[in-house]
Amino acid sequence: MNNKNAATINTNASLNREELLALEATYCSWGDTVHYAKNPNIFKRSEGIFLYDDEDTEFLDLQMWYSAGNFGYKNQRINDSLKRQIDTLPQLACQYLHKEKILLAANLSRRMERTWETKGRVHFNVGGSAAIEDSMKVIRNHTGKNLVFAFMGGYHGRTLGATSITSSYRYRERYGHFSDRAVFIPYPYCFRCPYDKKRDHCDMHCLKQFDRLFETEYHTVCNPKTRNCECAAFYVEAIQGTGGYIIPPRDYFVGLKEILDRNNVMMVDDEIQMGFFRTGKFWAIEHFNVIPDVVVFGKAMTNGLNPLSGIWAKEKLISPAVFPAGSTHATFSSNSLGTTVGLEVMKLIEESDFATQIPKKGEYFISRFKQLQKRYPQIGNVDGLGLALSIEMCQKDGYTPNRELTDAMMNIGLSGQLTAGGKKRGLILDVGGYYKNIFTLAPSFYIEEREIDLAIELFEETLKKGIQETA
Repeated sequence: MNNKNAATINTNASLNREELLALEATYCSWGDTVHYAKNPNIFKRSEGIFLYDDEDTEFLDLQMWYSAGNFGYKNQRINDSLKRQIDTLPQLACQYLHKEKILLAANLSRRMERTWETKGRVHFNVGGSAAIEDSMKVIRNHTGKNLVFAFMGGYHGRTLGATSITSSYRYRERYGHFSDRAVFIPYPYCFRCPYDKKRDHCDMHCLKQFDRLFETEYHTVCNPKTRNCECAAFYVEAIQGTGGYIIPPRDYFVGLKEILDRNNVMMVDDEIQMGFFRTGKFWAIEHFNVIPDVVVFGKAMTNGLNPLSGIWAKEKLISPAVFPAGSTHATFSSNSLGTTVGLEVMKLIEESDFATQIPKKGEYFISRFKQLQKRYPQIGNVDGLGLALSIEMCQKDGYTPNRELTDAMMNIGLSGQLTAGGKKRGLILDVGGYYKNIFTLAPSFYIEEREIDLAIELFEETLKKGIQETA
């Protein structure tokens, strides 16, 4: 097509779904994740725990924007805070101060002090990957080292730096050699133990294998005489996110931290998906009785309204004396809209009883899924902590990964052709896991029992149809 003769799109025109999809197929990059779905849908509005397409079909959302929308779509209180700020201080270059940035940083830091009795500071950025990059700068600045440990199955983002410590080679494959790629360590994925052990008598074999790396210089990571490790830090997810919402044994991280401390390796805790009470505690790592050196956060801090992320680091790593002005910078970091919404989210959390409500709802959700599991051997594993839920789909043997069924169910839910609950509905499911056979569920914190019951009914309908489709 001659670009000079290309027609201008009338943005006011009323285009139907097919016309919009045709434009998308021609002009939108497919480099994002939209086309993981067989037939992408187009949504026009959202409210509470539901999305609605152009036919006003109601879709129950069990992933809430990868756990960014924890507090529900169109949360009036949070939305109002954004509207007020738009009419007050909507933009401000980040080299200037505004009240909300200061209060949000102080609020987060003081929470850490109450929880861990540890002084630290907060540095803001925009997205999760950018915050990971900032954490890497803090670690490198403190240690002078480029290499880190990270978990197999871990996901920390897709900027080049974050990709270097994200375990999937698929994300690096197109972009050449990554000289600073992390040293990847098996995660304690007990349902599919990489060492073929069983949790009830493994004696934490995975930790012992990691500890062995430090026994001799010939294991390549450490000089035992000096306790000088080539890796500066271990990047962890207390619960693996994209890896499938995998929950480790409760005593795992205590053992890991002891090994790290003994060998002068810091711990960086990625809370981008699990932070802000997803698991029933403010940070997921709080379940495991360790204190990280750096915490990375984002997503739910603004309920997805305006991108804002950040890191908290111990004072020795981020004090002005060691991390001075200009050490890292982004144009939209600590933007006034994001910090205002973040501050309102913090106030909402302080006034809510999520520590009680979320575990209770999670337990009810799991109990309902375990009832389904008794009737369908294709549900191989059900696990969860708070409202971070993992449903692993398998062959009839209850173990062999079944990606075909998982994909079919995801697409069936997205089609909006379900009938559970007595009307046409859809179901939003997110797929993760090492074998892309796990539904990682992150429902809104405000989901009620009757809506959990509806979710189970919709899930069962997608499962039945998926089994028929893949038979």
